[in-house]
Amino acid sequence: MSAAEPGPVVGKGVRRKEDERLLAGRGRYVGRVRLPGMAHAVVVRSPVAHGRVVRCDAKAARAVPGVLDVITAPDAAGVCLPCIVLAPGQRITSYPVLENAVRYAGQPLAMVVARTPEIAARGAALLELDFERFPAVTDPEHALGPDAPRLYAGWDGNVLTDLTLGDADCDEVFAAADHVVEMTFRFGRLAPYPLEPRGVVASFDGADLTIWISTQVPHGIRQQAAAAVGLSHDRVHVVAGDAGGAFGAKDHLYPDEALACLAAVRLGVPVGWTEEPGDRLAATLHARSAVHRGRLGLDARGRFLALHADVIADLGAHPSNIGIGPAALSAVMLPGPYRFEHAGARVRGVVTTTTPTGSYRGYGQPECTLTRERLIDEAARLIGLDPVELRLSNLVTPGEMPYRSRVWQTYDSGDYPLALRTLRDMVAPVARADGRARGVGFSCHVESTGLGPSMELKASGINAGGYETAVVRMEPDTSVVVATGLAGFGQGLETTLAQIAADRLAVPLDRVRVLLGNTDATPYSGLGGVGSRSMAVGGAAVALAAGRLRAKILAIAAHLLDASPDDLVADRHTIRAGGGTGAQVTLEEIVTAAWRGWDLPPGHSPGLEERVTHDPAAYAFAYGAHAAAVAVDTATGQVEVEGYWVVSDSGVLVNPAVVEGQIVGGVAQSIGMALTEEIVYTEDGRPVLDYLLPTARDVPAIQVRMLEIPSPVTPGGMKGAGEAGTLGPPAAIANAVAAALPHIAGRVTRTPITSQRVWRWLTDDRPPGGASEVNAAW
Repeated sequence: MSAAEPGPVVGKGVRRKEDERLLAGRGRYVGRVRLPGMAHAVVVRSPVAHGRVVRCDAKAARAVPGVLDVITAPDAAGVCLPCIVLAPGQRITSYPVLENAVRYAGQPLAMVVARTPEIAARGAALLELDFERFPAVTDPEHALGPDAPRLYAGWDGNVLTDLTLGDADCDEVFAAADHVVEMTFRFGRLAPYPLEPRGVVASFDGADLTIWISTQVPHGIRQQAAAAVGLSHDRVHVVAGDAGGAFGAKDHLYPDEALACLAAVRLGVPVGWTEEPGDRLAATLHARSAVHRGRLGLDARGRFLALHADVIADLGAHPSNIGIGPAALSAVMLPGPYRFEHAGARVRGVVTTTTPTGSYRGYGQPECTLTRERLIDEAARLIGLDPVELRLSNLVTPGEMPYRSRVWQTYDSGDYPLALRTLRDMVAPVARADGRARGVGFSCHVESTGLGPSMELKASGINAGGYETAVVRMEPDTSVVVATGLAGFGQGLETTLAQIAADRLAVPLDRVRVLLGNTDATPYSGLGGVGSRSMAVGGAAVALAAGRLRAKILAIAAHLLDASPDDLVADRHTIRAGGGTGAQVTLEEIVTAAWRGWDLPPGHSPGLEERVTHDPAAYAFAYGAHAAAVAVDTATGQVEVEGYWVVSDSGVLVNPAVVEGQIVGGVAQSIGMALTEEIVYTEDGRPVLDYLLPTARDVPAIQVRMLEIPSPVTPGGMKGAGEAGTLGPPAAIANAVAAALPHIAGRVTRTPITSQRVWRWLTDDRPPGGASEVNAAW
């Protein structure tokens, strides 16, 4: 009997184990942490986008009864947070938690700590600040100009880094191509919006610092907090309980969170801080803000020859922990699921007087998907081909797998044409005589998942290991504990990891418990739960550890039965010797022998615990095809998504219900990017706080069909699923709007596609583009 044989739980849509706790109001959130004598912190933020603090007087704030501490820039001198992702030639590799140079509205300038939140707010209001003000620059294209205000002294501009990825000779191919489509796309700045805001409680007992925090990366928080307050790692303990969403925004320690830890160390009392609702749009990292000048070259038959994008990434006031990472991934994944003879990108990271940008679900891939898929649709319109057929004729086929893209990615497995053909058969356009224009748009994508092989991370400038370690232990009563350094934040990890362990060990699912998020009780994880890697890397580690544990159980059973492990017949409770001897041993007897050290086979130590570290050999690549049906009111510009269809492949599905939920949630989230969500800045650099999340009226019924082609590079065959739903909607919806309004298709180049924007496109009398080239820079 093989320890790797699949059991009856993987592949089943079982109910999530954590939901019983969460739905009953027993969630372990940071906001519920209450410690004796706990103080409360308020962050004072800059109302100025660009300038310098010339006076910071805290006397009045300190004099308020109940105020315990006021931390200003001199008090935090030298306390910095690291950039984990570094680009070649990057000028900034860390950033201070407090400084007097101001580069965005909302930047932390001080922290006031008091006995109650109300007293802290009163003290914060009395902090006296005077500024020398400088001009703001909120547009990344403007920031590139010679007359733009400079954010950093000594720089000759505002470019942090400038790099080329992929083929550098695309211009020659475009010059010889029969058709070239060129469009410039601008992506609105978004804000991750988890239901639970960021929050932290820090407690220092004179020797050790314990941190309760809502995070995706508990071990990363420990490293960064230890460096910030000057403690060794063994003196810092991080507890990440439940998290009400994260979406990439909680993948590092923020300056305000570091200040709460510093305050706890300074005062010797527990300090709690929670992000204010009014601060969320200025304090939590933003995302997506970028400009792509894309070009697609084709021959006379519609064969793709070259694809190139000139990417301007708006990094905000300084590079965040992941710096230019999303823009670099936009470039790397630009070719998507298609064959190109040449493909590449130039990527420039630009600083502006805006909130820094960072991780957000999809991590640069929704942007490159829209760029590529809009170019393909406009090429089909230009040549007179069906857009689906044009895609099908250029998609990589299963026979070409593994396939090496022109930007160095090796796609592991899949059937991209099958996904698109399946999707085409699912689509049922809405037919309704209400005077609105209607169209259907398609998009295809490949998604990089399973971040990532440690040496590849080193080569790409990511200062972290990509491996995951799992510890699987069968207790003396046959219950099972799985420990991993990953974190749970709504993705059902307690259930899916338990399913893997239950299958490999042939035990009931309700006998498996999963430990997450406590750095004292779980193995180290450098990256935690980011990058659609929890199943592909962490789940693989659990599968390997549980497989080894099962092999030990079988070896002990074989020894007790004087049989060969290959001749054993097992069910969930009993293991019998083959050959009709009738000899058998219960699981309880095996476990008792193991933990007591009785009658063990030679070479086996007592106990039943296995620890496996899995460093993936390669990335896994999920993929999908999306279609949207829209109706456009040409009088108002209002866009309604009337139907949405998805075909997706995330490899082996440990829990199909969880994966489908991830897909549907991702689509709903990305409809917001496509139609409603955007942070807009005033001329003086202040964010406008109107932020329109999609509502139930904006999200139609979403039909999902899953393919299930295993990944050959992942033990267990899983690929990532958490971000897959976000990649396709902006492109599919934009293509649907262009199909509904073909006479202005060349203008559909911005997100979000708001009613005001569509109305302007419809009422502008300038031609949208030329005959052989669509130039949609308007």
